[in-house]
Amino acid sequence: MAIWLARLALDRWRQAEDCEAGQGADALPTALIAETAHGPRIEAANDAALAAGARAGTMLADARTVCPQLRVAPADPAGDLAFVERLAIWARRWGPWSAVDPPDGVLVDVTAVAHLFGGEERLLQDLCNCFANRGLAVRAAIAPTAGAAWALAHYGPDQAILAPCTSPSPLAREMPEALAKLPIAALRLDADVQLVLRRLGLKRLTDLHGIARDSLHRRFRMRRSPSASPLLRMDQILGRVPEPLLPVPDIQAPLVQRRLLEPIRHRPLLDRVVADLAEDMARALEARGAGARRLELGLWRVDGEVVLRCLEMAGATREPAHICRLFSARLDDVDAGFGIEMLRMRAVWTEPLKLAQRDLDAAAERHGTSLAACIDRLGVRLGEAAVRRPVPRGSHVPERAQAWRPALAPEAPSQEELAFHARPLKLLDKPEAIAVLYATPDGYPRQFRWRGQLHEVMRVEGPERLAPEWWRERSDVRLRDYYRIEDGEGRRYWIYRAGMVGDGRGGLPAWFLQGLCA
Repeated sequence: MAIWLARLALDRWRQAEDCEAGQGADALPTALIAETAHGPRIEAANDAALAAGARAGTMLADARTVCPQLRVAPADPAGDLAFVERLAIWARRWGPWSAVDPPDGVLVDVTAVAHLFGGEERLLQDLCNCFANRGLAVRAAIAPTAGAAWALAHYGPDQAILAPCTSPSPLAREMPEALAKLPIAALRLDADVQLVLRRLGLKRLTDLHGIARDSLHRRFRMRRSPSASPLLRMDQILGRVPEPLLPVPDIQAPLVQRRLLEPIRHRPLLDRVVADLAEDMARALEARGAGARRLELGLWRVDGEVVLRCLEMAGATREPAHICRLFSARLDDVDAGFGIEMLRMRAVWTEPLKLAQRDLDAAAERHGTSLAACIDRLGVRLGEAAVRRPVPRGSHVPERAQAWRPALAPEAPSQEELAFHARPLKLLDKPEAIAVLYATPDGYPRQFRWRGQLHEVMRVEGPERLAPEWWRERSDVRLRDYYRIEDGEGRRYWIYRAGMVGDGRGGLPAWFLQGLCA
């Protein structure tokens, strides 16, 4: 069974905006855009935007010429794919295993399952009802092969069912009429292959089915990818060649819970139950050889309300005392109401964590757990945005060679370190202009005035020339010549000259002081 989420991106956007189709924010022309090298491009558009002339694949600037009132929101393809993966696991209610059909589809094995739902038609009806309750537009089809089910779901009638043939090899001898009328795009071919087939006059599957295999093989024999081979796709859709599918693994997050005989309302009892849950979570994580990076604690009240508290840590851990200490600060504002009758703790993000000796403080320092615990406690008290760490950034411009990231943010992809000359220990937040005296246009400075004081230059080292980042800067940005200088009192500075005489990018060069050397 093939499930196609025809308007996945828009359905997820509507859920985020808490509106229904054609109501609220969706009543206005809205498009989801993605940034490209040539500017924003429309990835999906709602009905109001389609009626106004906006289409998927159109550049935003072109769409706004026909629909000036078009509202935009960023597309989230990575979030859509993650949603489809979770949906594939949820779709196992209709079959023993399921696979993701990127970017917006799911394939479910429903072999010998339809009778449990009263037949294939009722199975499809149950599927459509379940997806409608979740606010998702869906098209589905059932066929003997994955390729045929995909083709019918995308290009066939709603809730299509293709019965298998009675021949030993289903669909192998002749093409059913339901497939013969489908366009060439139903074979899941690349765009350039579809263009070649249309130029040859092959627009439907029945046209391709009547062509001699040798002719197609000679025309596309150099193509190795399945999406570029019409013969292979035709054999897969007809069941002549098996199509391997990769089921989605159902990895359950570690979860522990406590159902209480009597509801609790007081903080000491709540802390005791949380401590028990932390001990249970530590044992569950240790059995998997993992540590928790993000924990969720749910508290079910007697009146049906659920209080959720999340905790994210700087490093993987499974120390019950550390977990209890962090959650203690997050439970101060919990309103127990008439009492809490159940608590549940779940590790939604885990990382591998080897067993380590806990009796020695040196072991904790060697594995970095002490620093992670400090960051966790600071983040809980001050907020995650208040605890930041400096990280290097790939830029040869001094003020851009470093950046600040949240302490809990994942590590950026590793990059080769850029080789520079020695940099000053202290850089000013912003280079300050200085007046250089008795300097030839291209020579060393003799004196300079900074913050109202005149400094005599005794020693000079340089220059170190840095060109502007042409891919980021404007064309009139000038290059820099950096110098290390020392004044008569032994103080050292890092200055630079912006521009050269006659470079065509301005008047005389300007001088700036950017750092203080040791």
